[in-house]
Amino acid sequence: MLETSNMVEIQYILSSFLLLISGALVMWMACGFSMLEAGLVRARAVTSILKKNILLYSVACIAFMIGGYSIMYGPITDGSSSGAANFFFQVVFVATAASIISGTIAERMKLWPFIFFVGILSLFIYPLQGSWTWGGGFLSEWGFSDFAGSTIVHSVGGWAALAGAILLGARKGRYDKDGEVVTAGFEPSSLPLATLGTFILWLGWFGFNGGSQLAMASKADINVISQVFANTNMAAAAGAMVAAILSQFVYKYVSLTLVLNGALAGLVSITAGPDYSTMPIAALIGAIGAVLMFAAVPIFDVLRVDDPVGALSVHLVAGIWGTLAVGIFKPEVNLLVQLGGITVIGVFVLGSSFIVWSILKKTIGIRNAD
Repeated sequence: MLETSNMVEIQYILSSFLLLISGALVMWMACGFSMLEAGLVRARAVTSILKKNILLYSVACIAFMIGGYSIMYGPITDGSSSGAANFFFQVVFVATAASIISGTIAERMKLWPFIFFVGILSLFIYPLQGSWTWGGGFLSEWGFSDFAGSTIVHSVGGWAALAGAILLGARKGRYDKDGEVVTAGFEPSSLPLATLGTFILWLGWFGFNGGSQLAMASKADINVISQVFANTNMAAAAGAMVAAILSQFVYKYVSLTLVLNGALAGLVSITAGPDYSTMPIAALIGAIGAVLMFAAVPIFDVLRVDDPVGALSVHLVAGIWGTLAVGIFKPEVNLLVQLGGITVIGVFVLGSSFIVWSILKKTIGIRNAD
């Protein structure tokens, strides 16, 4: 029988390994976002999207190292796992939130104001709101529950993106004088690339959700991680199928872009609670997320909020739903507390993002000559 000290060391190694491998999978999601966005924007904007994605990842890592992590969690220290492994796992989540913004403001935002905003998001906005739950703050004391970040990561990126999109305005020619969407001249550059990006994101999500168990030191941990993987997969599959059925029914053909976003909406929806539900419930949560995404796309167009890749419908709308779903399907979580947490985080992120974007707009400008 292993000595206690050896057992503790093995548990430390396994938990640290989980964070490192999961973090690497989440880092690979940066490639997924790049390919998805590059495939869905017009050909002339592909290079700009790729530049934004590699630079946003880099600046998010640097800003979170400089001060974001300490705001959210305190100093980097070893505990039940390596402090450096935990930092690595947490910093790739910050970059994920920033990637959501890139797609929403695509084709019309200047590079350097965008990078500056990502720095502020990673240094202050994201870690402060994250500290309220994952850092043991007041939302955690309320009982607010968000296992892997439907709200803390995805809707945060969505709220920040919404503020930027409102201040930027739509792409030139996107809406006609009657407010109708113009599709001619706005065709995606590469649907194969967008599909590749979606599959990369689907794969990376197993690290995103599975690694959020934060420990691999016992049979119970492995059982939770296994359930998280299975639930994550089923939510995405259900989301893709529901989007396909809805697009066939409404538009009389299966829209690939809606199917891709249906899978992603399912993934975002289950992220707040992949640890407790059964696979059928996870599929239901993902399916509802896809329905809401499908309904939200035309609503944003009616409001003339131009979102070239549908990120707001996927990450903001499905992120809110996924967090509420925990309060519906998990008995020990209060639905009103979930709604309160969503509201507090949403008001803070939308408000602070609007202030930062506004300052950038009035000083150096944020819109390019599209």
